[in-house]
Amino acid sequence: MLQPAGCSGAQNMAIDDALLHEADQSGDAFLRLYRFSPACLSFGRNEPARARYDRAAIERHGFDVVRRPTGGRAVWHEHEVTYAVAAPVEAFGSLRESYQTIHARLAGALKRLGVDATLAPGRDGAVGPGAGAGACFATPVGGEVLVNGKKVIGSAQVRHGRAFLQHGSILLDGSQDVLSAISYQPSANGSSTSLSAVLGRSVTFDEVSTAIVATWAPELTPTVPYRPLPSSTASTAFKDPAWTWRC
Repeated sequence: MLQPAGCSGAQNMAIDDALLHEADQSGDAFLRLYRFSPACLSFGRNEPARARYDRAAIERHGFDVVRRPTGGRAVWHEHEVTYAVAAPVEAFGSLRESYQTIHARLAGALKRLGVDATLAPGRDGAVGPGAGAGACFATPVGGEVLVNGKKVIGSAQVRHGRAFLQHGSILLDGSQDVLSAISYQPSANGSSTSLSAVLGRSVTFDEVSTAIVATWAPELTPTVPYRPLPSSTASTAFKDPAWTWRC
């Protein structure tokens, strides 16, 4: 499922959440590649956003903001390809196995573009999205995609019933420095990089998405038919400030 035109944060999270439930009910697997429009700040499902980020400053800047159905930490979504994989747990295994399998395939896609992408080694058995303070791209953890030791993809996962949703940001350009302007805490955003910085040229949504599809096909494909979300979906919940700022 390719959506290069982009959707708001609430719409994107509602679609990903709907795909998770569809995967749980049908046993189908989905790959979605999309953008955020306008640029958006997202919080992890249980991230204490009120303690970490200045809500008044965010509102002064007019930022779109949403809380994800997945865990992890804050991400600034602007110059990126956002991916989502919703699939049966049995197809990918444990959290560790699914996280590393998906990232290995994404790293393979980046290698098609000439990027020397590697997976971060686990530390003390840790793998997967961290829950500590700071931005998602501040510190790499085991299994995440690195280029020259810096994080280029940030991901988070949630499991529901027999299925899981993993989605994340593949940085095309820019930085996560916006988070520093609205954060109560210092953030080590120098630990991230972008594909444009690595390759020394502009890298487009189309070329990255094409590389991902080529790496994943035929097991997962973005052309799986997708039913439009009904008007009663959880999209309204993702728009609700009570959900966004619940903790």
